Amino acid sequence: MSLKCGIVGLPNVGKSTLFNCLSNAKAQSANFPFCTIEPNVGVISVPDERLNRLAELVNPAQIVPATVEIVDIAGLVKGASKGEGLGNKFLANIRETDAILHVLRCFDDDNVTHVDGSVDPIRDKEIIDYELQIKDLETIESRIAKVEKQAKTGDRTAKVQYEVLQRYREALSEGRPARSVTFDTKDEQQYARELFLLTAKPVLYVCNVDDASAAEGNAYVERVREAIKDENAQLLVVAAKIESEIAELDTYEERQMFLQEIGLQESGVARLIRAAYHLLNLLTYFTAGPKEVKAWTFVAGSKAPQCAGIIHSDFEKGFIRAEVIKYDDYIALGSETAVKEAGKMSVEGKDYVVQDGDIMLFRFNV
Repeated sequence: MSLKCGIVGLPNVGKSTLFNCLSNAKAQSANFPFCTIEPNVGVISVPDERLNRLAELVNPAQIVPATVEIVDIAGLVKGASKGEGLGNKFLANIRETDAILHVLRCFDDDNVTHVDGSVDPIRDKEIIDYELQIKDLETIESRIAKVEKQAKTGDRTAKVQYEVLQRYREALSEGRPARSVTFDTKDEQQYARELFLLTAKPVLYVCNVDDASAAEGNAYVERVREAIKDENAQLLVVAAKIESEIAELDTYEERQMFLQEIGLQESGVARLIRAAYHLLNLLTYFTAGPKEVKAWTFVAGSKAPQCAGIIHSDFEKGFIRAEVIKYDDYIALGSETAVKEAGKMSVEGKDYVVQDGDIMLFRFNV
C-alpha cells in the first residue's frame, strides 16, 4: 500500500520530535523554524496485539506487522499559498499525502520559541486552514471557469460538476474545509474525489501538550475540541516530550514501567500510529502459518480477490475462493485444525467483503 499521512503544523510545534518518536528515520529536531526542509519519510509498524496473540499460538519463524507511511513536512508560515517561506514546497508535499496529521502546540514553555510569539492553537490552526483553503479556492475558481458555460447549455455532466464546485466554493468562502461538505449522488461523490482538494483530506488534530496534561489534556485541548466539532475531523492528545523520553528506553519492559509511573496505559505514539492507520481508512487481515504470521493492509470495503492481489497479482487473477477464519474463533479454539473441526472456517467467493481481523487462506489457479 502506498497510502501515506503527512505531519503538518507551524514551525516549532513538535512535528519533528513526534516524527523522531514514530520512526527510525531521524528528522532533525531543533528550536528554530524550518529545521525540516525536505519531507522526511518513515515506514512505521502498526501496533496490533492480535498479531502477537496469533504468533503465540502458531509459533512462526517470523512475525510481520502492518505498516503506515508517515511524511514529516516542512513547517508552514502565513502567505504559503502565495509562495511565502517554503509555501509552494509545503503545498506540493501535502498534496501528495492521503491524510493529514495536524500538530498543534498546546503547552506553555518560555524556552521553546513560538513563531508568532505566543501560544494559541486556534490561531495556529486557522493559519494553516486559511492557506490550504485559499489554494483550494483557486482550484475551484479555475474549474468553474471551465464548466460554467457547458452547465448552462444543459450538459448533464457539466451540471453535476458545476453543482459540486459551487457547494465547495460556498464552504471555502465561509472558511469551512472541503471535508465539511457531503454529496448524495455517486456522480457528485466521484467528481468531488477527482478534485483532490487539500482540505478534503481526512485530518487528525494532534494536540502536543506538556507532561502534566498527557493523560487528560488541558484548556488548550478543549478549545481545539470545540473548534473542530463541526469539521468531521478527529483529535488526539500526545505529550511529545514524554514520547521522546520513552523512545530512548531500551526495552519494552522499561517503557511499560515508565508509562505506569506516569499513569498511562500505552504510549501516545502507539495511539497515534493506529489513528493514522484508520484515518487512511485501512484495515488488517492476517495470514498465519509456520513460516510467518503476517498482517496485511487493505482499504475498508475491499473484496476477497482484491485482498488476495495484495499478496501477489496472480492471486487476484486466478482467484478461486477464500477460506476465512474469524480472529475470535482462532483465539478461542487455538489452531486452524481445531477451527476446521468445529466447523468455524467459512468458504467465501469473489463477492465476500473482507473484515478487519479475518485470517485468510486464498485458493487460486493461474
